[in-house]
Amino acid sequence: MNKRVIIADDEPITRMDLEEILTEHGYRVVGSVSTGLDAVELSRKENPDIVLMDVKMPLLDGIKASSIINSEKLAGCVILLTAYSDEDIINKAIKAGVMGYVVKPISVSSLLPAIEVSLAKQKEIDGIKDEVTELKEKIEGRKIIEKAKGILSKKEGLSEKESYDYIRKIAMDKGYKMVKVANAIILDNEEFNDEQDH
Repeated sequence: MNKRVIIADDEPITRMDLEEILTEHGYRVVGSVSTGLDAVELSRKENPDIVLMDVKMPLLDGIKASSIINSEKLAGCVILLTAYSDEDIINKAIKAGVMGYVVKPISVSSLLPAIEVSLAKQKEIDGIKDEVTELKEKIEGRKIIEKAKGILSKKEGLSEKESYDYIRKIAMDKGYKMVKVANAIILDNEEFNDEQDH
């Protein structure tokens, strides 16, 4: 699938040049805008893989626009385009969550590798975030199952293993996840929980 790109630059010639380079190399430009605000709004609508963002733009500069796009997860990644390479801009770009940085004048040899490396880095980061979320859910699920086992042990006089087997059997019979059954046991015994807490 062609990677979808939004170009945000206040210079029409730069936008045309970038669009030409990208199209020739198999990218699909889904929008071309001249302000940071337009870049944010178009990203909300299109949810592109990449936003190429000029730093100096009217109506929200590129760094502020990048920050919004990244915090709201409106695009796969943002790459800054700038004629300036001073430390202050680089630090602000890092804080804004920018994935790549290309100094103007832009050439095919500097732009394309920056895009591919940024996309690969973003994919790696997303993978790590997914793993962390999955791990948190597993830990949370274990806590819920432990709580339900505790209720069954105290209320029904079951051993820890019997409580676990009981939850697992219902889950298997009903085709539910164990955590769903455990949650139901906890909800069904809220009064019992309150008594235990006091």
